[in-house]
Amino acid sequence: MTQPNLTDDSLTDEAVETAETAELPAKLGRKRDHTRDPEILDAALDVLAEVGYDGMTVDMVAARAKAGKATVYRRWASKAELVIDAVACMKKIDLDPAHLPDTGTLRGDLLAMIKPHSIEDGEKKLQIMGGLVSMLSRAPELAEAANAAIVEPRAAVNRVFMQRAIDRGEISAGCDVEAISLIAPSMAAYRVLILRKPVDREFLVSLIDGVVLPAVGLGNQSKDAG
Repeated sequence: MTQPNLTDDSLTDEAVETAETAELPAKLGRKRDHTRDPEILDAALDVLAEVGYDGMTVDMVAARAKAGKATVYRRWASKAELVIDAVACMKKIDLDPAHLPDTGTLRGDLLAMIKPHSIEDGEKKLQIMGGLVSMLSRAPELAEAANAAIVEPRAAVNRVFMQRAIDRGEISAGCDVEAISLIAPSMAAYRVLILRKPVDREFLVSLIDGVVLPAVGLGNQSKDAG
C-alpha cells in the first residue's frame, strides 16, 4: 500500500491515521492524544514570529516541538488551520479589573503595566502579527483571531483605565475612549513592524506622556510625577 506524503498540507486526518495504523489494526480505535497540543501551538507561534507564514512549514513546527509530523497532521489538516488555532490560543491578558493595577491616577495605572515580561511578550506578539501579514488578506478569520489575541487585549486594558479615570473625575467623559485606547497598541505595532525598532520602557513612557495623556486632556505629567 502506498503511504501518503505527510509533508502535504492538504493531507487529511483520516489519511494520516490510515498510514500510521495500517499495520496495527488492533489500535485503530484508540483515542487521539491532545496532551502535546500546547507545545505544538507554542512552537507554531515561535516559528511564525521567526520566519513568517510564507516561510513556515509544518515540518518546522514539528521539529521545534519535538513531535512527529503525523502527530501534528492528526490534529491540524493544514498549516492554515494550525496557525489560526495557535493565534486564537495565545495567552490573553487578565481583564478582571480586580487584577489590574489601580494606582489612583491614569498615568500611574498605565505605567504599572510596563513590566519587562509584558514588554517582551507584547513585542513577540507583534512579531507574530508581522509573520501573519501575507495571510491576513486571504483569511478574514485569521485577521479576527489576530486582532482578538494581539491588539484588543491591550486596548481593553486601556479602556478599563480610562473608564476609571472618568469615574473619579480625572478626565472628561467626553473623551473618545475607543480611539484613544488604540493609540498605544497601534503605535507599538508600527514601531515593531515598520520601523523595526524594539518596544522598550523608554518608548512606552514617552508614548504615555507625550501622546495618550495629552489626548485625554491631562497634558504631560512626567515632570510632576517623575
